[in-house]
Amino acid sequence: MSVSPKSNQQSTQQADAPSQAASTQNQDSNGGNGGNTSYGGNNNPSDVGSSIGSSINSSGDAVQRVKVLTVTTWTPTLFSFTVSRPAAFRFSAGQFVRLGVNPSRLAYHRNNRDHQVNQGNQDLAQQPVPDEDIFRAYSIVSSPYDDSIEFFSIVIADGAFTSQLQHLQRGDELLLTMTPFGFLTLARYQAPMPKDLWLLATGTGVAPFLSMLQDMQTWERYEHIILAYSARSQSELAYVDKIHSLSADFASLVQHPAKFTFLPIVTRESMDGALNKRLPALLTSGELETAANQRLTVDSTHIMLCGNPQMVDDTKETLKTLGLTMNRSGVGNIAVENYW
Repeated sequence: MSVSPKSNQQSTQQADAPSQAASTQNQDSNGGNGGNTSYGGNNNPSDVGSSIGSSINSSGDAVQRVKVLTVTTWTPTLFSFTVSRPAAFRFSAGQFVRLGVNPSRLAYHRNNRDHQVNQGNQDLAQQPVPDEDIFRAYSIVSSPYDDSIEFFSIVIADGAFTSQLQHLQRGDELLLTMTPFGFLTLARYQAPMPKDLWLLATGTGVAPFLSMLQDMQTWERYEHIILAYSARSQSELAYVDKIHSLSADFASLVQHPAKFTFLPIVTRESMDGALNKRLPALLTSGELETAANQRLTVDSTHIMLCGNPQMVDDTKETLKTLGLTMNRSGVGNIAVENYW
């Protein structure tokens, strides 16, 4: 079963002359995004735009300055943005990077300071703005082959990072570490052989799955792909239009593409065409399998979880009770990533 919820509204700032873009998602206390270094494969994105500048951070990682191209507001607490892509940057779909911001260099703070001076509010104009590089981990939304990088973010009011990032404007500069991290990639699966791919996400955890679904190899490898995307309200289901266009945009490029099913889930309000329980409950009752018209089996299922830690832990344990196993050393069904 495939359902089509009403598209949510968003506002976008478009860059005048985009050179490259990318997208990532993050939250201020996202301890779940750590991982060992892993470089992408033989991706060869177009060399569009020019480098803004590079350096080495305190951890010894190469850091590149990138320019904000667009900012899209989904809700007061959810937004996405694209940045220019350095020509040498490579990653595999599902990986994340460390993204940095120096609040004192954001146009928002510079303009606000000038405004307060013009208004004669010297005390407000002199309020300190952090002058330091703050880094957090963000998964990439865009395809490994895109000319730009996109990220999907939540705003945490008292978070050192997202409370500043919410003020992004096109033309602002951010810092991008050139080494991608993480093993929430399809390459991790050696057994069982690829047949059915289940992608279960909450909130901004949908980001790495959108990247995977914009890679033709995903559509070639599997027979069935199910994306179950859960949010508290309909307005928080971002990227719905993009999700509905994925099959036409990518499945049409391969000879025998996977059948794609999108299952939106809204837990705190009623929405036509959407499931309305938490993922563990939908799995236990069998409702998720019924909606997908597909069974979870040890012999054919690859299932990935990404989102808040409570969802990941609860869903992982529920899947174990259904006989599925954690993927270790390439063998097993379940792979996870936390965002929080």
